[in-house]
Amino acid sequence: MDKKKRRLLIRTIILVVLAAAVIYTLYANFTKDERGVLKAGDQAPDFVLQDMEGNSHRLSDYKGQGVFLNFWGTWCKPCEKEMPYMENQYQAFKDEGVQVLAVNVGESDFQVNKFIEEHNLTFPVVVDSERDVQNAYGIKPLPTTLLINPDGKIERILTGEMTEADIKQHMESIKPN
Repeated sequence: MDKKKRRLLIRTIILVVLAAAVIYTLYANFTKDERGVLKAGDQAPDFVLQDMEGNSHRLSDYKGQGVFLNFWGTWCKPCEKEMPYMENQYQAFKDEGVQVLAVNVGESDFQVNKFIEEHNLTFPVVVDSERDVQNAYGIKPLPTTLLINPDGKIERILTGEMTEADIKQHMESIKPN
């Protein structure tokens, strides 16, 4: 094989490798929204977060109960508006096997404690200070609520503000039989 043919072969191989890298990069970028996104029917990823008293709450500890998993922030007006409704329905459903777990995303204990006091919240409020759980669940807009059935599977993912009637209906849907 002469030098010209070998050079042509090497250049062709390099070109093919570069083209493959470009195609893979484009594919990865266009499909990244579909990868790692949770949907109804998926097992809810387990996590452990601390509440304001320093108690640990592990999602898997609630297996056998329905979990109304709400991601929120103190600055979020729709979140603030639905909190009293969540508290009312927590009181109605906590003895029927439905728990509320409110995950604050990345705010200070001071802000969260002030919010809990202002709204007289009695359900567990945990803080995701590093936003690890928010990222694991792929949570973008707040509020976002996941309805988790007693088997630990996601029934529904709800974004945006809910009325008290909505919350009651959703809690009823994840109540153990």
